[in-house]
Amino acid sequence: MKIGVAADHAGFDQKQGLINQLRQTGHLVNDYGAFEFNANDDYPDIIVPLAKAVSAGEVDRGIAVCGSGVGVSIAANKFVGVRAALITESYSAHQGVEHDAMNLICLGGRVIGPMLIWEIIQAFLKAEYKGEERFQRRLNKLIALEKKSMPRYDLGV
Repeated sequence: MKIGVAADHAGFDQKQGLINQLRQTGHLVNDYGAFEFNANDDYPDIIVPLAKAVSAGEVDRGIAVCGSGVGVSIAANKFVGVRAALITESYSAHQGVEHDAMNLICLGGRVIGPMLIWEIIQAFLKAEYKGEERFQRRLNKLIALEKKSMPRYDLGV
């Protein structure tokens, strides 16, 4: 699977470790930054390249890490086609994919430790959207809301 990964300063160390773990398990990984630790970077700037890649279908799934996971979740959901959520346990990691077609997981690098982060990511990556009628009906409603409220902007941010 092709995975995109991004983190601000608060998730930088976790991101570096995740990239290695993901590659060791056979995933193709694109690093969308930050590429060096900068205590003054801002999560909205960091999430833009990853969210664009998920939106454009350049990666199958995205993983974003900031201090709490809240900021990257809010920012990622500003992009058409991105269904991002802050996840803190493995049930929601797979259920979000299976029922809601979540394609970008957001994690709090200052909130949960590396072992739990890895458990959550494995659940996220192993899950597949079920596409049952009720799930597709709900997804279609989300897509309609998105089309109505989020016109396609030039994402040259």
